[in-house]
Amino acid sequence: MTMQNNLLIVVISLTGATARRNSAQDQLKQSNLDWQFLDAVDGRLFETPPEEYNEKKVKKLLGFSLSPSEIGCFLSHKKAWQLCCERNQSLLILEDDFQIPTSFDNVVNDILSTPVNWDIIRLQGISKTDHEFIHKINETHSLVRNNHDPLGTTGYIIKPKAAANLLKHSRNIFEPVDHFLEHAKYHQANIFAIKPYPIKSSEEPTTIEDRPDRLPIRGIKKIKRSFYRMLDRFFSKKPWL
Repeated sequence: MTMQNNLLIVVISLTGATARRNSAQDQLKQSNLDWQFLDAVDGRLFETPPEEYNEKKVKKLLGFSLSPSEIGCFLSHKKAWQLCCERNQSLLILEDDFQIPTSFDNVVNDILSTPVNWDIIRLQGISKTDHEFIHKINETHSLVRNNHDPLGTTGYIIKPKAAANLLKHSRNIFEPVDHFLEHAKYHQANIFAIKPYPIKSSEEPTTIEDRPDRLPIRGIKKIKRSFYRMLDRFFSKKPWL
């Protein structure tokens, strides 16, 4: 019996994303891991923002609002965390634009066999980041701690206790889910990464279509944002930065 028997995979996907779902199925056919689709929350269907979304705080700290699809993405990951708690089982969470290598099962088993205590292990990142080496898990991959936010939530493993903790600290949504996942100073999760990342994002167009390229915050808006961040840093019981 391998460590993989204690792991469930969920693929977060919009119900109408047929091409992405077909791609996910084709890739996971080569795996012996137990997996299922998890229907994503389509934020574009919101008539009003969800209760947990704190737009006022978002605009102060980020300088812009989250798009409906970004909010839906966050809520989709919350659904996955809830499932992790209900099943009391470690969960590998994938977004449906993932690409995995043929050796993925072996990599996952090596990750789950590591003696290092962890809450979340990131398997993908968008931005290059420097890191601190923690432990070598096999000949080609190492467990590391990123020194900066690598962005993205295409693939990561989470334990039930950590999922419950993230649910507790996400009752108030004020940042994108990938930033929140790395926000250890806020939720105190022990988060690591595997490098080189065994999961990559595909070249498929994003399903978050309501987030046009945002212009950099400049001038008086940047000054105001810096002021609010300073207030949050010094006076909030759980500062954002």
